[in-house]
Amino acid sequence: MQIFLSDYPTIGATLRRSRQAKRLSLRISSLDGRITITGPHFVPETTFQDFLDSKAEWVLANYKHIERIIVDDGASVPVLGKLHVIRITNIRKISVVDDQILVPRRSSSIGAQVKGFLKSLARDNLAQASDHYAQRLGYSYQGLRLRDTRSRWGSCSSDGHLMYSWRLVMAPRDVLNYVAAHEVAHLVEMNHSKSFWTVVHDIYGDYEKPRDWLRSSGNQLHRYDFNS
Repeated sequence: MQIFLSDYPTIGATLRRSRQAKRLSLRISSLDGRITITGPHFVPETTFQDFLDSKAEWVLANYKHIERIIVDDGASVPVLGKLHVIRITNIRKISVVDDQILVPRRSSSIGAQVKGFLKSLARDNLAQASDHYAQRLGYSYQGLRLRDTRSRWGSCSSDGHLMYSWRLVMAPRDVLNYVAAHEVAHLVEMNHSKSFWTVVHDIYGDYEKPRDWLRSSGNQLHRYDFNS
């Protein structure tokens, strides 16, 4: 159930009732900016509304930093770390030209078209990077798949299957390459021991800068809403 700030009706919050909750609490997700108010089952909706309105100043101060960006005509979306403006044109196939993403004028949503394009680009770049680092390591992986994960940027299963967040294609190229090297290194070290980081350094080089970028800026990639 959704409720909205009385003075800012475009900003909504999801109302969540929980048996474990003893009081009202408000949270703004650092991943996608979603606002959630959690409270006990017996609390009426009007109390949730009053609580949200009482936190309006705090919500506005924090929400603006992580507000979702709707992917549509005129919006800017990063491709390998560089912002590109989306433009609707009469071309037949979506393409990148200079600092623009040119999108065909179709009935399907712009966000869906751009998402499909970025996922395809992500697969190409992550497969190329994974192949490169696996070759340097002298190992091979069993497969590669993409997901829209929130808690991790990639993973490597015990049987050698790699998984990546397709949103990595919006990060700078060195960050994408670092994540590929990180997951490929798990082919020989299924942990984060000192030996693991030695392997990452051996096949990638100095990884501190891209790792720090993910920690400080990675969540910003989840702001982009391709489904609205």
